[in-house]
Amino acid sequence: MSVRSGRTVRDLRRENRSAVLQRLYFDGPMSRFSLGPATGLSSGSVSNVVAELVADGLVEEAGSVDSAGGRPRTLLRVRQTSAYMIGVDVGETRVRVELFDMALTELARLERPLDPEGPCRVDRYEVGVVVGHVRDGVEEVVRQAGIDPERLLGVGVGVPGIVVRGPDGTAVVHGQTIGWDGVPLERLLRAAVPLPESVPYVIDNGAKTLGQAEMWFGAGRGVRSAVVVLFGSGVGASVVSDDLRPGRAVEWGHLTVRVRGRRCRCGARGCLEAYAGAEALLERWREAGGLPPTGADEETALTAMLAAAYPADPDTAPDATALAVLEETAEYLGAGFADLVNLFQPERILVGGWAGLQLGTRFLDTVKGYATEYALTFPASRVRIALGTLGPDAVTVGAAILPLADFFARGGRLAPPNAEEAAPAWQETLRERAAH
Repeated sequence: MSVRSGRTVRDLRRENRSAVLQRLYFDGPMSRFSLGPATGLSSGSVSNVVAELVADGLVEEAGSVDSAGGRPRTLLRVRQTSAYMIGVDVGETRVRVELFDMALTELARLERPLDPEGPCRVDRYEVGVVVGHVRDGVEEVVRQAGIDPERLLGVGVGVPGIVVRGPDGTAVVHGQTIGWDGVPLERLLRAAVPLPESVPYVIDNGAKTLGQAEMWFGAGRGVRSAVVVLFGSGVGASVVSDDLRPGRAVEWGHLTVRVRGRRCRCGARGCLEAYAGAEALLERWREAGGLPPTGADEETALTAMLAAAYPADPDTAPDATALAVLEETAEYLGAGFADLVNLFQPERILVGGWAGLQLGTRFLDTVKGYATEYALTFPASRVRIALGTLGPDAVTVGAAILPLADFFARGGRLAPPNAEEAAPAWQETLRERAAH
């Protein structure tokens, strides 16, 4: 049966369930009375949808509030343990796997380092090794939390690289800097990880998953246009605006900032990443005569560099070499931010990633000064540059959001829809959420 708009009654029911579920998730607890104007649904439709969601175990009562002259109104909320999500960050130095409940409370995690001492960087990302780490992580977090895998909404995976759909419709990763050329990651994970067929995998660029987390729950809430930048060993960014919702990963780190400059790990010369990524930053310190800790991973070495340049003891002189490299890096970053300002004219630029959070606390004000100097005056006067608020684990949170958004788009159905009941893409849910 169809209605005039071409949507079926089933479509309308799913959309109504999605509207109520999302409103309760982001703004609850709420009463049935409040849900009507919040969703635009009639009181009868709200009552019917709530009854279905309660029967499905997705929504529960959460106390009551007094009403004006009537009986107290029962409050409703999404049940925290009704379903679970797994977020995976295939990061620069490790693979991190985390399991969350519906409130995005972390219930379990496993981290596996990517060998920094391998013969070359590409070997660190050998596909079989990464897939094995993800498999072990998923198995371990499910075991630790003691949950039924059938109650997983899905596994979201953030990766370094460009994600496209292959001929079979599954996610394929092109990661030039890590030696991945058309890696069928979704198919490989499906074959390796012992999860029910009903559990979907949703794979996207890591900078984009960071952006989604900050826009939903962090420093980007309520903002209509933002660029969220990810600093780790390398550099990436996600752009969110009215015409680019729910966000698009852009290879900002491979924007040329110096013609015939340093060789970037992508093979080109003069990329921003060749100057501002943690890997390149530490290499530049070493070339200038600095002494990074021997055998330390990048995070430890960057911490040591910052401590040398900005000593905690005011009586200790800063390491002149480390300070000079960082000051030059601040100018490169400021120029890179200016390009983002001029190209996208965002309301905010948010800095995240393990290296971004370390660097930002030390010299973000200096970067802002250079960005203002290099950018056009009008868009520069309207942008706010700030640190993200979700911490270094935000990529895994954003990855877990991917199957959660898909779940909302299906109207709160745990199993993927069949061909007759095709749901909107998860991107539509992210678009709707970002608009509020």
